[in-house]
Amino acid sequence: MTAPTFILSPSLLSADFSRLADELAALEEAGLTWAHLDVMDGRFVPNITFGPPVIASMRRKSRLYFDTHLMIERPERYLSAFRDAGSDLICVHAEATVHLERAVAEIARLGAAPAVALNPATPLSMVEYLLPQLDMVLVMTVNPGFGGQSFIPFTMDKVKALAAMRRERDLSFRIQVDGGVTPDNTAALVAAGADVLVSGSAFFGHPPYKERLDVFHAAAATRAT
Repeated sequence: MTAPTFILSPSLLSADFSRLADELAALEEAGLTWAHLDVMDGRFVPNITFGPPVIASMRRKSRLYFDTHLMIERPERYLSAFRDAGSDLICVHAEATVHLERAVAEIARLGAAPAVALNPATPLSMVEYLLPQLDMVLVMTVNPGFGGQSFIPFTMDKVKALAAMRRERDLSFRIQVDGGVTPDNTAALVAAGADVLVSGSAFFGHPPYKERLDVFHAAAATRAT
């Protein structure tokens, strides 16, 4: 069976925080290549997680691609700190900064891959003029701030519309989805145009990780035929 052409980026929000180094090693051993790092400030979203010092500690223990999702107000204040900590990709929310293009340009200047996230009710028009500058657009399929939420159905149409914009403009940015991603909706999301799937509790809650990765791939492959 050929593995589907998508990247699974497990959200460490659902990992065991008391043993993050072990969790990262287990992901690598299982064949994962990305890790999704949810940074929350208690203001943009009603939860607090971790910041650059924790990411720097993880970076020393892992070769995974650090997909850093900043759910923080005025993220432009901290872009260099997250890059210095070892973030490979930095994703800011369109709703969290007044000067979105400036933030995107600064991420690129720092040498990280620039990405923008959109909350479920935020229209694609918020980011359409920036698409040529982006490595990735994150479509939130739940309201951000907590793990374990259910997928919001109308966001599937948003993923399809974004994929259509990508085709029409002959662009190459990735489309990431985050929120309520499970093996049950993986095939539909990939068919809609998603390239990177973030999964938290639906991944970490079902070890061993190699077998769970295989479940995601098998679900997409069998349902896509």
